[in-house]
Amino acid sequence: MIAKRIIPCLDVKNGRVVKGVNFQGIQDVADPVDMARYYNDIGADELVFYDITASHEGRGLFTDILKRTAAEVFIPLTVGGGINEVSDFERVLACGADKVSVNSGAIRNPSLIDRAARRYGDQCVVLSMDVKRVNGQFHIFAKGGREDTGIDALEWAYAGQERGAGELVVNSMDTDGVKKGFDLELLSEIAKRVSIPIIASGGAGCKEDFKALFESVPKVDAGLAASIFHRKEVPLPVLKKYLAEEKIPMRILREE
Repeated sequence: MIAKRIIPCLDVKNGRVVKGVNFQGIQDVADPVDMARYYNDIGADELVFYDITASHEGRGLFTDILKRTAAEVFIPLTVGGGINEVSDFERVLACGADKVSVNSGAIRNPSLIDRAARRYGDQCVVLSMDVKRVNGQFHIFAKGGREDTGIDALEWAYAGQERGAGELVVNSMDTDGVKKGFDLELLSEIAKRVSIPIIASGGAGCKEDFKALFESVPKVDAGLAASIFHRKEVPLPVLKKYLAEEKIPMRILREE
C-alpha cells in the first residue's frame, strides 16, 4: 500500500513564516530557511512553500528566500505564490522547486494549467484551491482568500484535473487554523470527482484529526498542516509513529 504523506506548509510573508486563523490575523512564526532545514531532518515527506501575498500584491515570488530554502531540503518542494505565466514556472523551478502550485493565476487564465502541464509534465503542476462555503455551496476564492470568484469548487477541481494538473491541494477556509479537524465533507465531495492525488489542508489540531482524515476519506493522499507543526503542538515524528501504529501506511525515518 502506498504510504500517506505528511506535509508541513510554510506560509511566507515578507521573508518570514506566518500563520493566521481563517486566513486572517497573520502572526510571525519563524525563519523559512531554518524551518525547511528542520522539517527535512525530522522526516517530513514533502514541503510546501507559499508566498501568501504575491498574488494580492501583484508581484513575483521572492526568489532569494526560495533559493535559500530549497538549498536546505532534499525532499520534494512545492512552491506557490504569484504564478501567472508559464515563465513563472521556469523561474521557480530554476530556484530549486520540484512542483509549482497555481491558484489565482489559473483562475484568471485556466489555460495556464494546460500549457504548464504540456511543457513540464502533469507531475509538476499542482492546483491549489482556497474553498469556502457560501450559501451552502463550495466556492473558490482568489487572491489569498480575499475574493469570492463564484466558481463552484467541485467543478473547478474536475476541470483542473482534465486540464492537466497532477495534484490538488484543497485548502478549506472554513477550517483553516481552527484546529477542529479537516473539512471531511468538502474532501469527500472532491474525492468523488477526481482521480489525481489530493492533499488536504486546513483544520488539523491533533493526531486524531489525521487518523480521521485518512480513514474517512481514503482517497486523500496527504495531510498538510502549519501551526501545529511549527509550534510543535503535534511533533511530526510523533504523528507519523502514531499513524503507523494505527495501521495507516507511513514512511518512517530509521532514527525516529
